[in-house]
Amino acid sequence: MSILFVLLTFLLILTVMYFRRPQEEAATLQVAAKKLNAPVMLRYTGVEVPENYAFHPGHTWVMDEGRQNARVGIDAFAGNLFGKIDSVEIADLNRWVRQGQKLCTVTREGQSIDLLSPVEGVLISVNHEVLKDPNLIVDDPYKNGWLCVVKAPELPVNLKNLLRGPIVPAWMQNSMARVGAMLQQLNPALAQDGGLPVKGLLFQVDATTQQQLAKEFFLT
Repeated sequence: MSILFVLLTFLLILTVMYFRRPQEEAATLQVAAKKLNAPVMLRYTGVEVPENYAFHPGHTWVMDEGRQNARVGIDAFAGNLFGKIDSVEIADLNRWVRQGQKLCTVTREGQSIDLLSPVEGVLISVNHEVLKDPNLIVDDPYKNGWLCVVKAPELPVNLKNLLRGPIVPAWMQNSMARVGAMLQQLNPALAQDGGLPVKGLLFQVDATTQQQLAKEFFLT
């Protein structure tokens, strides 16, 4: 009798899981496919940052959308360095990516730069609009230019390793100051007044300088 009870209990669990799984998958696809609303932009001494976004030191961002779904993109600083791109290649669907591991590659005129994932998890959706029009990640980095959605089971832990809140504007300003200082030393002609870099400078410099900039700001 006890064996029969165990079997019936096991069968009941399997039945519940069978009917629950499609609902969970549907919920995941719904979150991944939905359009991102325009973020609230907060302005700090000349720097605009989106509210409730967290930033990786390699200039990618993540937004927690609930149910362990993390929407990912690049920030405006990275977009300014790129200026214009020809293509973006994102990691394959259902691939497990680690925080700080390569997530995507942007290419312009045969020159490529890798960008790192701000979170760890399974890539469940990519932005097909970005694949068709790569410059969305440059022109609209915080809304329509998002890259992908990652199912991140350890998202709260991942967020502890990222930059959030009032520290973000100061970090952005510091990044601009650092790139300006580097250009003043390496190629003063590419630094604007005030030390701000010209748009698209990453692909206007020689290979050695480009490698130095990529290592400094994208950690690759």
